[in-house]
Amino acid sequence: MHQEIIDKLNTELETAEPQKILLSVFQTFNDKVGFASSFGMEDQVITAMIAEVCPQMPVFTLDTGRLFPETYDLIEKTNARYKLQIKVYFPDQIAVESMVNTLGINLFYDSVENRKHCCGVRKTLPLKRALSGLSAWVTGLRRSQSVTRTNLQVIEWDEANGLIKVNPLINWSEDEVKNYISLHKIPYNTLHDKGFPSIGCQPCTRAIGPGEDIRAGRWWWELPEQKECGLHQTKGN
Repeated sequence: MHQEIIDKLNTELETAEPQKILLSVFQTFNDKVGFASSFGMEDQVITAMIAEVCPQMPVFTLDTGRLFPETYDLIEKTNARYKLQIKVYFPDQIAVESMVNTLGINLFYDSVENRKHCCGVRKTLPLKRALSGLSAWVTGLRRSQSVTRTNLQVIEWDEANGLIKVNPLINWSEDEVKNYISLHKIPYNTLHDKGFPSIGCQPCTRAIGPGEDIRAGRWWWELPEQKECGLHQTKGN
């Protein structure tokens, strides 16, 4: 049944503007669709669009406990600007304590396995709680962000989480995102002005240099094809 819905929506929305995509999925799923924001530029664009066309859509985020101070500031600014109360999900305290006491506070530098374990505890498991009861979730993914995202569609089945995933900005370029933010004076993370195109947890994010890939600052000690945290799993990832 879900594949029929996916095929129908993709046929209707493959070349549609993001606002139309958001409104269509909200009308399709009503209170069973939510937006997961990590407060990147793409997510800020989507939040602004949601506030415009379907303000009843819930917006939530994951606080891993290791975010940048600038990200926390942006949560407050976004709530105030769009009259929102973004729901925050935290990792399980016991799971974090067990992981850190067993593998170390900065375990993610030791191996890809450890890093993915940390992402699992701090991101993937809280996400599953956030998605509980939903039929679809909206993300800020774009095809040009990463080699792991080039084959994504506007609407697709999220096998890992067992629901439909909606990617309204999938066809947008980085310049389109930046131009929209500038045009609509959308609040964004000030780290973007300091060479951080992609922002996650503080220990796992760095600024990039001229000519580097936009995802080069995330888990920079790993190979490009390994750079997903588990929130957006694809085949072979």
